[in-house]
Amino acid sequence: MDKGRAYKTIYHRYMTEKVTVLENLKIQENNRCLSKCKSPKYVFIVNKKATKPQIARAIEVIYAEKKIKVKEVNTINMKPKKRRVRGRLGYRSAFKKAIVTLEEGDMLDEAV
Repeated sequence: MDKGRAYKTIYHRYMTEKVTVLENLKIQENNRCLSKCKSPKYVFIVNKKATKPQIARAIEVIYAEKKIKVKEVNTINMKPKKRRVRGRLGYRSAFKKAIVTLEEGDMLDEAV
C-alpha cells in the first residue's frame, strides 16, 4: 500500500477530551491501575468501508519513518446526530472511528 491509498483509508486524527485522556494513560504513574496501560492508544477517523487489517496497514505506512507497529485496532460506527441550525432540523454526518493500539514503546508524538 502506498501513502496515497493509505490517506484514502485514514482521514485524520480525532481529538477530543476523552481521546486526550486515553492517549495519556501510558504516562500515568500515580495510579497503579492506569500504569498497567503500557501500550499507547490513538483515535482516527477512517473510511466507512475500511477493515481492521487495512486500517492497521495504513497507519504503519503513514508513520513508516517512526517505525510504528500496530498491535490492535478497534472500530466504532458513529451514527448521525440530529442538529438544529437556525430553527431547521438537520443531521451531523455519520462516521467511523478507529482506536489504534500501538506496540509498547511506540509513540506518534514526542512525550510532553
